[in-house]
Amino acid sequence: MNSGIRSGIVTAVAGVSLTAFLVLLLPQKVDAIPAFSRQYGTSCTTCHSDFPKLNDFGKAFKDAGFKFPKDDETFLKVQPTMLGAPAQKELWPKTVWPGSIPGLPPIGLRYNTFFQVVGKNRGNLATPLGGTIPRTDFQPGYFSIFTAGNFGSDIAFWVDDDISVAGANANGSLGDGYLKFVDIGRFARMPKDSFSLKVGQFELDLPFTGARSYNLSGYDIYGQPNIGTPQQFVNNNLALGDAADGIEVSGGHNYGGYHYSLAVVNQNTSGSSASAPNVAPANGVAFASDSNFKDLYGRFAYRFNLERDKASRNDVQAAGAMGPRDHTSIRLGTFYFYGRSVQRILGTSGAAVVGTAREPFYRVGGDFDFHYRQFNLYGLYMYGHDHDVLPVFDETGLLTGFSRGIPATIGGGFIQADYMPYPWLMTIMRWDSVNSPADRINGGPYNSTRNRFTPGVQFLIHANIKASVEYQIQPQYVYLSTTGQSVPFRTNIAVAGLEFVY
Repeated sequence: MNSGIRSGIVTAVAGVSLTAFLVLLLPQKVDAIPAFSRQYGTSCTTCHSDFPKLNDFGKAFKDAGFKFPKDDETFLKVQPTMLGAPAQKELWPKTVWPGSIPGLPPIGLRYNTFFQVVGKNRGNLATPLGGTIPRTDFQPGYFSIFTAGNFGSDIAFWVDDDISVAGANANGSLGDGYLKFVDIGRFARMPKDSFSLKVGQFELDLPFTGARSYNLSGYDIYGQPNIGTPQQFVNNNLALGDAADGIEVSGGHNYGGYHYSLAVVNQNTSGSSASAPNVAPANGVAFASDSNFKDLYGRFAYRFNLERDKASRNDVQAAGAMGPRDHTSIRLGTFYFYGRSVQRILGTSGAAVVGTAREPFYRVGGDFDFHYRQFNLYGLYMYGHDHDVLPVFDETGLLTGFSRGIPATIGGGFIQADYMPYPWLMTIMRWDSVNSPADRINGGPYNSTRNRFTPGVQFLIHANIKASVEYQIQPQYVYLSTTGQSVPFRTNIAVAGLEFVY
């Protein structure tokens, strides 16, 4: 590979890496459902300790299909509209099974806005990458509409759509949109809540949600792709935090005892065109998803309730002097993702596909979540492994087969501690770490391992209005420019946010 091509690739990879890095630092999408407050005549804090962070009752409410886990009908202040008479159940299958819709349209809105300050050293990035990073910047976030509820017969639904994203007339996108058939295992006389089915577009059952995170910045490992070095044939842009299309079966509870999920989803690993090693100059490589193969995701976790009080140990929420609260508990879990990334080799015409490399890959990890009164400590580690399937060409440029190269790997995770001295005030400290040797080798603005420390504070002005501040501390890195010059830089960022839901 000549120096011009290599410089172009290095600069492109560096630019993409920096863009992805800054995007990860931008405030992430979060949702709460104030429509439930209207239906049940209760505060958002019934289900959320600091929206959208769910407390134990909120987890039970979600597990039950957006219903109170016990005696739901007695707590509803706005009764649902019946779609048919209950007596129709006796006439089925000669009539349509009766259902219901919420008595009020369960629609909510959310808007947020942010102010960002970047460290002075950001200017060092302008020389190798071009352009500048503003020192201060006002930035709109999302304007979203979302709806969720229950259609009766334990059929839950959820749809959230961003009408506008970070700018005037900027296009939004669908987040989650699914139907969930809760506890359908009861028809086969299975244990209660041991088998449910979800169909549509949804976030994977990650140990800690990224789509509905209450942090201003996302978890770095959730957005980390696996891009190989120039000597490898790996270009996998999968991010676990992305929404997936498919089906998911699950069982158990998120507020106590066991919980499992198994999902079959469309592949989402498409990447950009690039040159591959041992490929004749007239040949090229196109990266694409393989519609013939579905990715697999599985998770298992067990939560141990550690309450001393036997009377409340097995309740949905523990009891305290100040009222209901989360149980003292610890949850341990693991997750595994398996898929194949597809890279199609183009012929000399640039159009005909002369070969396809299907590279198996996996992501595996473990997590923990500890609660003690107002203190919450949790964390996650993930390891990623992509097979390196290299195309082999003869001296005439014809594809003759494939060989195994050195796999591309990534790793990392995060640990976060939350403490709530008051019900309306939460302090946060988080450490993120990502290890990707290819980021350094490809000339991106990172070392092999990059860390981020993020202290923050959030407080509720009202139950549905929140102000947040966080300071993202980046250890100093050294960027190796295309001329071989070492350029140190630091991109500490302070972000303040204000958001409300309606």
